Amino acid sequence: MEGFAIVLYYSNMRSAAPAIRIYNLFGESGDLPDVVHCETIASRSVLHDWTLAVHRHARLHQVLLIERGGGEATLDGRVVPLKPMQVVNVPVGHVHGFRFEPDTQGWVLTIAAEILDEALLAAEGLRGALSRSAVVRGTPQIRATMKQIFAEHAARDFGRAHVLRALSSAMIGLVARALTSESGGNGTVESSLFRRFEALLEQHHLERWSVADYAEALAVTPTHLNRITRAATGDTASHLILNRMIREARRNLVYTNLPISTIAYTLGFEDPAYFSRVYAAATGVSPRAFRAQLHGEEA
Repeated sequence: MEGFAIVLYYSNMRSAAPAIRIYNLFGESGDLPDVVHCETIASRSVLHDWTLAVHRHARLHQVLLIERGGGEATLDGRVVPLKPMQVVNVPVGHVHGFRFEPDTQGWVLTIAAEILDEALLAAEGLRGALSRSAVVRGTPQIRATMKQIFAEHAARDFGRAHVLRALSSAMIGLVARALTSESGGNGTVESSLFRRFEALLEQHHLERWSVADYAEALAVTPTHLNRITRAATGDTASHLILNRMIREARRNLVYTNLPISTIAYTLGFEDPAYFSRVYAAATGVSPRAFRAQLHGEEA
């Protein structure tokens, strides 16, 4: 992935809009250009008078660490004050915005959902912890790891991608630990059920299981399963199933030369044309166009 050029979005966040904006930090056609993306809080905020209007990232997870200054974060409608040595966890798809005090210093780490998929094992339960948007106390270990990631990202040394994956995996583990510590743990029956759902999703997402199939395997009703997934992630079971399929499709489109029809069959679709329609509806671009854009070609 190191060969991909980084394509940054220009948000124009101060413009009024009737709906919540959806941004892919690297651009819709190229949001897998690198293992992670790193930037300081000031580098973008200063362009917008230190205020970033509410928006969400369709397939990106962000971790912010405040070094100096502060302000407030809007996380799914909640306004939370920000202070030095606090960490902001922004899961994929969650609505968020920021108002920083001028000259606030800190770091923003952005990780693509596909990278998280590689790092998170369902049995460990980290995904459930990380699926909650929150502000928590930072630790010296989190700060040190963040600085390591930024230093490695800026360099172009041998093994860079491998080291960035390892450091990013460590970071999300540390953030999940901080989130779990401040929430008093997540050992409830509901969180256990969600972890079992995650494990089943990893096992059966290529078989095109429905919500009813997963609910039956978990011995609950589809309604109850949706209640559990909403509590854990703010999203429905059906949307989580769709997102898992889309992430698998994107990985195949980016990292293999398989024909789109073969990818569709691998993902359990009997009709490649139907797969293309589902993919386009979920991402806004067809599989063929997405792959072409990655290579700088015409679709």
